[in-house]
Amino acid sequence: MKILKILCLILFCASCNSTRAVYDYDEQANFPSYKSIGIYPELRSGLSQLDEDRLLKSVEKILSERELFASSSPDLYLNIYTEQYQEQSRNTLGVGVGGTGRNVGVGVSGGIPLGGPETFLRLTFDLIDVSTDALVWQAVVDSKFNFNASPEERQNRFDKIVKEALNAYPPKR
Repeated sequence: MKILKILCLILFCASCNSTRAVYDYDEQANFPSYKSIGIYPELRSGLSQLDEDRLLKSVEKILSERELFASSSPDLYLNIYTEQYQEQSRNTLGVGVGGTGRNVGVGVSGGIPLGGPETFLRLTFDLIDVSTDALVWQAVVDSKFNFNASPEERQNRFDKIVKEALNAYPPKR
């Protein structure tokens, strides 16, 4: 029973900080023919130069594992853009008042938010076929992001985001 409680606690903690990814791709694209990749010439990620460098370092590492290598005349262009947004913390403290009398019950309750708003980063990864200039694959990842984190923590976060984003590339039909 103790192991079950610990397992539930670990799953709960892991689910609170997970990234969410959504994928889409062109069914007509010939993904096995793509062997090289380049960064879109007009990349404007919306990140600081340091964060953009961290992101591109993570991308290069993951893409090389997928056997897509950087080239000056690539088969695919990678375009990345970001959007920051905030959501209210989902952690609340519940307060309730209730009363009964003569088989009648009345209750009032409410939630008090704990902590401030949480900052999220939405990254969109587009793979564009250079020869046709058509979007062939896209991933959109939403992840909690701390802009006050240390450089090492930011690099680790980008590694996780990119791994999740490129997890479904190449698509399995």
